[in-house]
This record gives sequence, C-alpha cells and structure tokens, in this order.
Amino acid sequence: MTDLLNGSCFCKAVRYQVDSLDMPISHCHCNSCRKVHAAAFVSTAGVMREHFRWTQGEELLSSFESSSGKYRHFCARCGSHLMAERKHQPHVIVRVATLDDDPGVRPTSHIWTAHAVPWLAYEGVEQWDEWKA
Repeated sequence: MTDLLNGSCFCKAVRYQVDSLDMPISHCHCNSCRKVHAAAFVSTAGVMREHFRWTQGEELLSSFESSSGKYRHFCARCGSHLMAERKHQPHVIVRVATLDDDPGVRPTSHIWTAHAVPWLAYEGVEQWDEWKA
C-alpha cells in the first residue's frame, strides 16, 4: 500500500494523515452510510489506529453514535464525515473520498449490497467529464 496519505474535510479545517491503508477499499451500500453521506454508497478503508492521526482541527470534530458502539466523526463546520470507529477494534474506518492524495490502490468489493438502491445503474446512463452547461 501507499505511504503517508493526507486527508481533510471540505472546508479544510480538519485534517488527518494515515501511514497506509491497511485494509482494501470497499464501497459500502448499507442504509447508515447512504443516509450519512447522502450518496448511493461510500468508499471506505480500514486503517490501524497507530497509522491514523489528526493533524489539524481535532477540536472541530463532532461525533455521532450511529449504531451501538459505532461512532462517526465529522467536521462540525462543514459536515464532512471523515472517519468512523468502534472503540474495541484495532482499526478505524476512513472515508476514502476525503483523502487528498491518491491511495494508489483501487476498490476490491461492494458490501451491504442487500441495501443497495434500485436506481443505481451505469449502463445506458449518460456520462460527462464535467457538468454540461
């Protein structure tokens, strides 16, 4: 995996670093992730606690216990969800889209697809490099 990755929230007030992604990137389709991120799925990767650190704005973090023992941490200023954790686990779950650097690896799976939205489709859907005017 890639060395030293920087990440941040949308307003750049909260920043973090990871030494490496210690688990593969997965696209999570669970109901919780969809609602929290207002998206069809969210890309996540596990990082061992000793490989994760807040580098700026930790005092601006807010947290929410979304299910028993699972805490989601986000910027209280802009709302970006940056990381989730279960205190008893040796790793945290980073939201890959908040990385500022390319992790150099690609997703390996879609998880919780039993919760996937029926309207998510790629074939037959127009695509644009940028939004058309």
